[in-house]
Amino acid sequence: MHAEMKDDHEEAELHRIRHSAAHIMAQAVMEMFPGEAKIAIGPPIEDGFYYDFELPRGLTPEDLEALEKRMRQIIQGDFPFERKVVSASEARRLFSDQPYKIELIDGLEQGGVDEYGEPTAVKPEISIYTHDSFTDLCRGPHVERTGRINPAAVKLLHTAGAYWRGDEHRQMLQRIYGTAWETGEQLEEYLWKLEEAARRDHRRLGRELDLYSVSDEVGPGLILWHPKGGLVRKISEDYCRAEHAAGGYDFVYSPHIGKSQLWETSGHLDWFRENMYSPIDIEGQHYYLKPMNCPFHLQIYKSQTRSYRDLPLRYAEWGTVYRYERSGVLHGLLRVRGFTQDDAHLFCRPDQMPVEIDRVLQFCLQLLRAFGFREFQAYLATRNPDKAAGEPEQWVAPTEALRAALERAQISYRIDEGEATFYGPKIDLKVKDALSRAWQLSTIQFDFTLPERFGLTYVGEDGKEHQPYMIHRALLGSMERFMGVLIEHFGGSFPVWLSPVQAVVIPIADRHVEYARRVAETLATGGLRVNVNDRNERMNAKIRDAQTQKIPYMLVVGDKEIANGSVALRLRSGENPGPVSIDAFQKRAAQEIAGHV
Repeated sequence: MHAEMKDDHEEAELHRIRHSAAHIMAQAVMEMFPGEAKIAIGPPIEDGFYYDFELPRGLTPEDLEALEKRMRQIIQGDFPFERKVVSASEARRLFSDQPYKIELIDGLEQGGVDEYGEPTAVKPEISIYTHDSFTDLCRGPHVERTGRINPAAVKLLHTAGAYWRGDEHRQMLQRIYGTAWETGEQLEEYLWKLEEAARRDHRRLGRELDLYSVSDEVGPGLILWHPKGGLVRKISEDYCRAEHAAGGYDFVYSPHIGKSQLWETSGHLDWFRENMYSPIDIEGQHYYLKPMNCPFHLQIYKSQTRSYRDLPLRYAEWGTVYRYERSGVLHGLLRVRGFTQDDAHLFCRPDQMPVEIDRVLQFCLQLLRAFGFREFQAYLATRNPDKAAGEPEQWVAPTEALRAALERAQISYRIDEGEATFYGPKIDLKVKDALSRAWQLSTIQFDFTLPERFGLTYVGEDGKEHQPYMIHRALLGSMERFMGVLIEHFGGSFPVWLSPVQAVVIPIADRHVEYARRVAETLATGGLRVNVNDRNERMNAKIRDAQTQKIPYMLVVGDKEIANGSVALRLRSGENPGPVSIDAFQKRAAQEIAGHV
């Protein structure tokens, strides 16, 4: 049964509150810059709202404080939000001095876009909302009155630059971000999460822990993995590869480029060209950097005749792909131009499809749980009529197959109308991190299009040729994005099994260094990743350094430890278990590593 993941009424009410708060903020800005401010768009977003403005000067933190104060005054005025449907000509008259609104009105009149300039399947009516002295082009919804908003639960957060309609060739505007909640307590909790998120920011931790970097000489959105970050990634991939091998997958490898004909056949040049890089001319032939691995796996399938007895086939590849992203949207490890997917393509008979989808879902959950994720959200993406291969009726059966798999797995899910890629419906799985933020990682996609386009067949039990079903799936998704999420989930304090350095031995004085090295050698022989900090520093400085580097175990050694053949154990959490034998420590570490603690 289709289960909802949140209280829809609560979510809708917060949407109205935030939408209304955006209008109230816009009124305050217009009053701060009378006759000078040009307003663009101001939608509610997840956890808040924003509004874009063209202003005569840059905003300061003091300006945000003044705007907040004025917003509270407007809220306390308890003004009603009044809606009115108007003609395009009347709307132009009302917003005659607002060029961005005029452009939006033109789009509304022509149809195909909404009041934010976003594509829409239906031609919306033109409506306005007025409260107090402020009128905005808007379809709503809003709260009934400004007084419905809790003035103690509204906060302006920060400003940022934003190109009009996301086009770097258009005007740069100032975007003001804010948030609004039902109660002051909810606001305080949210602000705490923002502070904690800043402390966990993978870009900052990537530098501090020396995990990765991005070089201007290499290019934006292209990640350089340093030894420590590379080791965490390798451990993660090694674990997943072992689980794939145990799960009946075969490993394949494919090139980084392919001829244009390959991408024409797959449909990527028709449906995905804007995300692909310019072609490379090789001996008069156009080649493209691969944006996806699937056409290559299809070629491996086609390399020989397949029997119904051979199926299912499961091809897995940690394949690096390249997709064009504008510079303005690149974001650390989370949005890059070159990334590696834990990609796999499953080929099966129609009767095998339900079992294969179930297997993939369970396998996905197993892997994510092994990395410490416990909460999941699922979304079933359905056909986009404007960007879909095949006929509508072809989408019905696979969509229902994915829906049934979610229900058999008893995973709560929602329908993402029209969000499928061009070649089939899909399941997107999001994980919730330690701050309850949802991250898109896993995708399981049905594909009836590419097997047909590439002419894939198998010989059935009846001796005739049949077309196999195909499932695309990436479980961790992009390794870069997954690593970014993992860093933020753990705040850089990786569980012991993933920590690049699991223990550091800290000699108190120079005379203890030799013993420290023997301890480290013993632990390393037992499989632990261990260093010795023999720098000429005080012990407390060495402990602080280990805590900063988020090393799980600190093993302090001095005269007593040498005499007893032990170590003084300290944990990065600040706990101090005290003296322990080397053997006992090894057993403790082994248990925590085996348990993925």
